[in-house]
Amino acid sequence: MKIISTKENLQILHEDNHIIVINKRVGDIVQGDKTGDKPLSDVVKEYLKDKYNKPGEVFLGVVHRLDRPTTGIVVFARTSKALTRLNELFKNRETQKTYWAVVKNKPPKNEDKLLHFLKRNEKNNTSKAHLKEVPDSKIASLDYKIISELNSYFALEINLHTGRHHQIRAQLSAIGSPIKGDLKYGFDRSNPDGGIHLHARKLNFTHPVSKENLTIVAPVPDDVIWKAVEK
Repeated sequence: MKIISTKENLQILHEDNHIIVINKRVGDIVQGDKTGDKPLSDVVKEYLKDKYNKPGEVFLGVVHRLDRPTTGIVVFARTSKALTRLNELFKNRETQKTYWAVVKNKPPKNEDKLLHFLKRNEKNNTSKAHLKEVPDSKIASLDYKIISELNSYFALEINLHTGRHHQIRAQLSAIGSPIKGDLKYGFDRSNPDGGIHLHARKLNFTHPVSKENLTIVAPVPDDVIWKAVEK
């Protein structure tokens, strides 16, 4: 996990008085965890403190998270009013999230809706997708379609209907198409940067304060395969 964000190289996709949206890099953790590594939330706070010459502590609310090896859109709240409303939007699934993923094995269909029951294993931090309900499982649903065929890979566009732990990773693995670089879910080798080819590409939501409709698109990482998908 070499490249992580600093306040100097933050990729800011949108910024106003109430929210700030960042294009997360591989290796960034959104919020502090047991690794003790500096989280993206702290980097954004430093950026805001410097930019606006703020004395004392900067308010920043974490609304949602992305797995450490993934990239793409992360929304933070700059005010408590925005945080409360964004929390409601995300909780009630009033956002439209679109992801891109690169896989080596072509999925069984060019497009499909996947419905599984996901059971989380806290011990090894994975989720397993089952076709039938099992104890302590939660329903997981997404749509995918193949958007491009590369030399050895297929790029998929994914729309999430539920927000489960490692949902896209587990569901694609369950249909025999693990994400490139995702050793945890069955891909055969890791990516050089320790990341996986899963990118939170687009987010559509209503601004928590102004109520305008926002559509944010995150450019893909600087990577040969991703650039071929974005063309």
